[in-house]
Amino acid sequence: MWIAEKILQAVSTVRTKEMGSFGLDEPLQCPWTERLRHITWGWYMITMSTGGIALLLHQTPHQFNGLATIGVIVFIFNLVLFVAISISLLYRFVWTPSSFKSSLTHPTESLFFGTFWLTLATIISNIQVYGIQSSGPWLTVVVRVLFWVYAALTYLTAVLQYWHLFSGRSVTLQSFTTAWIVPVFPVMLTGTIASLVAEDQPPSQAISMIVAGTAFQGLGFIVALLMYANYIGRLMTGGFPDPDTRPAMFIAVGPPAFTGLALSGMAQVAISKFPTHYITGTSSVPTAEVLRVVSVFISIFLWAVSFWFFSITVLCILTCFRDLTFHLTWWSFIFPNTGFVLATIEIGKELGSNAIAVACSVLTVLIVVIYLLVGTCHIRAIYRGKILWPGKDEDKEE
Repeated sequence: MWIAEKILQAVSTVRTKEMGSFGLDEPLQCPWTERLRHITWGWYMITMSTGGIALLLHQTPHQFNGLATIGVIVFIFNLVLFVAISISLLYRFVWTPSSFKSSLTHPTESLFFGTFWLTLATIISNIQVYGIQSSGPWLTVVVRVLFWVYAALTYLTAVLQYWHLFSGRSVTLQSFTTAWIVPVFPVMLTGTIASLVAEDQPPSQAISMIVAGTAFQGLGFIVALLMYANYIGRLMTGGFPDPDTRPAMFIAVGPPAFTGLALSGMAQVAISKFPTHYITGTSSVPTAEVLRVVSVFISIFLWAVSFWFFSITVLCILTCFRDLTFHLTWWSFIFPNTGFVLATIEIGKELGSNAIAVACSVLTVLIVVIYLLVGTCHIRAIYRGKILWPGKDEDKEE
């Protein structure tokens, strides 16, 4: 450990000398051993976005030779990032034991704890789409276990985190942000995961997953819907957020998009997994077919809500584009909008629309380009000491 600290200090010294020519407001004189103590839960926004890109590459309408391989590479890269961030967080918590508790109770950082679970959601989903076809039945069992463990833990997290937020903090409309939706986001994605993994499960297990996915998807969306009332009230009374945090407005795009995606996907699985008349008391109407028809119309209904939030956020960002400075919330450019594109892809498939398929392929390319730009800005911000720096991350005192 002593040797590692010396190496990190030497690298920091060299970097400090290099940065003198950039004319920064403050030279980089903070050693990396100190900088790593300011890594936060929000860094998992990188991995949940990278995992979302891998899913999008698998689902995009216009496939070509090698795209599946690229998707696998992105998935593996995401796993590497996940391990690296997890080790860095462990370093912080080991060297500053009190930081673990404070990270879960901090008024800002605690809101991003959900990004850890969202990353796990993308990992489970990518295991399903990239791993099941090339492995034995054992992986199907592993995915099933992971699904139920994820559902239980994210529900518990949503209950405890909101209990803490409701009991220990007073919030005004002026201080309300879309980040308050994040604690319920992971449990909501139980439905999205179910729409992917239930297809390869035995019928009895698949039906249980679909029922659980529907229940938790509904829970997450309704809670998010209640939060929307406060969010819109904040915009009406206080105006738009500061330019640095405006990309986080894209978080509002996610709940309706992922809900439409989940309902549509689970209805498709139900066609092959449900008995003809699953609901007790019905004998003349096939349950699964009714669910599929209803899910398409609900998905379109919710898509419009998602698109409305998307449009307002885009206009809001364009009006202050020159004032934007990098923040971890820039990764909101990726993950919620990935859900929006995936939901659009599903609607296009259900309607058999080639125009929607073409538009979704274009949006896929655009999302990937934005991902690369945000990643470049993130690296640049680290290099310049704008993040991962004392007093500049989510763990700072407010």
